Amino acid sequence: MHLRAIVVVAGLSSLGLLASCGPETGARICGGVETDTETDLLNCGRCGNACQEDSACIGGRCFAGDCQPGTVEDCYNGGDGTQDIGPCVGGTRTCEAGGTWTKCEGEVIPTGENGPACSDGIDNNCNGVVDENVDSDADGYTTCGGDCCDSTECTKPGAVNPGAFDAPGNLFDDDCNGVADDTILLCDQNIASNTTNGLDFARAIDICQTATETDKKWGVISGRLTFTDGTGVPDREAHAVRPRFGPGLLPQGGVNLAMISTGGAAAKSDTNPGYHEWEGFGTSYKHVGMQTCDGEPGTQCAAFPQDFYAANGMKLPNAPGCPEPDGTQANDPVMLTFRIRVPTNAHSFKLSSNFYSAEFPEYACSPFNDFFVVLLDSTYAGMPANPSDKNLAFFQPMGSAMKVPVGVNLAHGNTGLFTQCVNGETGCSGMSDTITTCTSTSQLTGTGFDDPNGGVCDANSLKGGATGWLVTSGNVTPGEIITLRIAIWDTSDHWWDSLAVIDGFQWSVDTAMPGTVIF
Repeated sequence: MHLRAIVVVAGLSSLGLLASCGPETGARICGGVETDTETDLLNCGRCGNACQEDSACIGGRCFAGDCQPGTVEDCYNGGDGTQDIGPCVGGTRTCEAGGTWTKCEGEVIPTGENGPACSDGIDNNCNGVVDENVDSDADGYTTCGGDCCDSTECTKPGAVNPGAFDAPGNLFDDDCNGVADDTILLCDQNIASNTTNGLDFARAIDICQTATETDKKWGVISGRLTFTDGTGVPDREAHAVRPRFGPGLLPQGGVNLAMISTGGAAAKSDTNPGYHEWEGFGTSYKHVGMQTCDGEPGTQCAAFPQDFYAANGMKLPNAPGCPEPDGTQANDPVMLTFRIRVPTNAHSFKLSSNFYSAEFPEYACSPFNDFFVVLLDSTYAGMPANPSDKNLAFFQPMGSAMKVPVGVNLAHGNTGLFTQCVNGETGCSGMSDTITTCTSTSQLTGTGFDDPNGGVCDANSLKGGATGWLVTSGNVTPGEIITLRIAIWDTSDHWWDSLAVIDGFQWSVDTAMPGTVIF
């Protein structure tokens, strides 16, 4: 009986029917499809034996890695067509325990022809030409003019040159300074709170490089503090650079932030300049007799930014359904103006802002809608398009053609863009409404905007409110010189002041949707 069983098994074996008991290496039919079980991840070694995710099938066995340990192979990481040209040669790599490759040992890949390499008699970028001084990628920088990637040296030569910004996290030396991902993120230390230097304000909002009109690198060329018409000297207490605004609002980047105000640019504990009440005659609280505007001592006024004003039909844009602002001038105005050369690889920028106003809640949706604008002059003509009136500080609800300028009227109609406040009645001295989108008052703490003001609108009213952090974006043309104007002013009167905090400027290699959204 035992002998008979052996004979049967032997017979089956001789017919090849026992092959399924061992590895099915090589070409097999799995599920009706010819399959190489030596390498197929779903049929490794035998039909139906799937390797786990991030594993490799090598020699019919599953390995938790990219290769079979001990394997040695040729390698080369330079661009196509550069191997064995000039000094560029391939190397070898070895699969280590765990299925990971070593680096490519012994390879030489293309490097830049810039600097001393321009006259060393070596074809460093392995393109078949020795010591050439050309601009093959047409980015405005030649090989001997500092371009470390003009043709074969990297995969995106048109975006890499000394005029680029070092985009963080991409493992590229975008600006050709010899170090990848060394973006300067901290440049706003040691700035006096009462500075009047426009370049200090550029640093305070985290624009960390300067440039000149004639050089090719990106950076701030100039910075000024003026009235909204580009003339005059704003009140010395209407702007400041500080490490915080009250204990609840900290910088979005670096260690400082910039502040501009139609009143005092200070929280209760601040000095140089010091704190002033937000409700009253604007700058008259500070320097009575300094100047007279509209017959009110100590106040200042100027024309609205004329290009912005003209683009809106010689009137200020307004929140839908709210009364038109009165007057034809900006009261107690402050404007920061920066001329900036854009990096050659930047297509947009963004900055953070937080708008505070004592006009909230009683004057929401009234003629007293204090304005905050971010005006961009750029040659950019692509899509998504920048606003025709140049003002990026507007909110546009999803799917709506309605645009609401940043200001106290954002609190009307529950747009969700006024969050640092107390829910309740608004517009009791304007167009009556209620707000339910207030989420906190932590960013008002210690600023004076958090002082109780019960009986105005409702029993829980405070002296003001704020949007919370907003993010404003705009598109630019790589390498151009833009003008960026950031301004605030009282509308229709000099009373009940407003303040804007600005910080966190950043470039991006991508285009953006222009406008302002909640952070």
